[in-house]
Amino acid sequence: MTYDYIIIGGGIVGMSTAWQLQQRFPEKKVLLLEKESVYSKHQTGHNSGVIHAGVYYAPGSLKAKFCKAGVAATIEFCQQNDVPYDQCGKLLVATNVLELERMHALFERCQQNDINVELLDGEQLKVREPNIVGVGGLLVKDTAIVNYQQVTTKMAERFIDMGGDARLNHKVVGLNETKDEITVDAIHNAEKVTFKGKFLITCSGLMADRTTKMLGIPTDFQIIPFRGEYYQLPAKYNQIVNHLIYPIPDPELPFLGVHLTRMIDGTVTVGPNAVQGWKREGYGRINISLRDIWDMVTFVGFWRVLKSHIKTGIVETKNSLWKPGYLKLVQKYCPQLKVEDLQPYPAGIRAQAVMKDGSLVHDFLFAESPRSLHVCNAPSPAATSAIPIGAYICDKILERTA
Repeated sequence: MTYDYIIIGGGIVGMSTAWQLQQRFPEKKVLLLEKESVYSKHQTGHNSGVIHAGVYYAPGSLKAKFCKAGVAATIEFCQQNDVPYDQCGKLLVATNVLELERMHALFERCQQNDINVELLDGEQLKVREPNIVGVGGLLVKDTAIVNYQQVTTKMAERFIDMGGDARLNHKVVGLNETKDEITVDAIHNAEKVTFKGKFLITCSGLMADRTTKMLGIPTDFQIIPFRGEYYQLPAKYNQIVNHLIYPIPDPELPFLGVHLTRMIDGTVTVGPNAVQGWKREGYGRINISLRDIWDMVTFVGFWRVLKSHIKTGIVETKNSLWKPGYLKLVQKYCPQLKVEDLQPYPAGIRAQAVMKDGSLVHDFLFAESPRSLHVCNAPSPAATSAIPIGAYICDKILERTA
């Protein structure tokens, strides 16, 4: 059998795309391949579970557009499919004069992006969050929390109900494109299986650059993994905050800083930081992959980004190894927490696309061949934006295959 569309990657972006393709074209044959035994095992399943409102993103960028649409679409999907969520709101807390200036710049950006926010002074902040200290705050009212693995699994159910073909435990090892079709080789239960399709979409996250190389598509970027390390607070702190508490971020970096996050299960997590990863799928404490390291050190962009952010990298690494340093990042706005309150919690890995010149890709990045479309960079808030991203990919496919 020849499929009309084959999607590689069962994270939330890949699943959203498959689900929406099958919705639009119920008569078409759509196949999704996922190498793991469950959906959304990697980036989707290792984030803070935040439905972002779009505070940080440049007006007119795809990130800003997708995020604003994504909040409404994600909440609507949760309501229609009985997925628990909580629109608890987020507070960005300024603790000094520099952060106060950055906070006001973010407020202006929110107004440009038509995001519902409110500026708070120190006293107003204290009323809303008695356990948080700061000289001001930016209240983002639309921000919510959810379990994105539940969202992805529910999308998979809807996709399959409509006739979609989703296959777990299928690791793609080879791709071939001819004028008439795409051939996908995968390993399933230690055996090679082959699928044929008319068009291929890859949403392979941490392996995005390797997937494009399988088809011989020239790539001037590489995926560099950054570990996001979290801690969980003891149960006695489950009510420590009423909102999600974020620091004011450094606008030069793509990371949002260590924050306090109310999780949908009622617990509170601390994190993440952003440290250099040495294994693309390394979620344990010590993670080394010789192949991943070799790919990085032989890529000129890695050394250039390292040089550009050497000071930040040293500080992040120190705080990763020395828990009191990590704690100070939180104590500046929540001083009552102690080292013993930082309990183990699984890390996440961010797939950051880096160009050869060492620049970090901050927006979405795509690559194409005559019969394929590849999502090479789907930066945060890709989980929030998964539904509009999927719709955008469907539109691009229609343009290509019409």
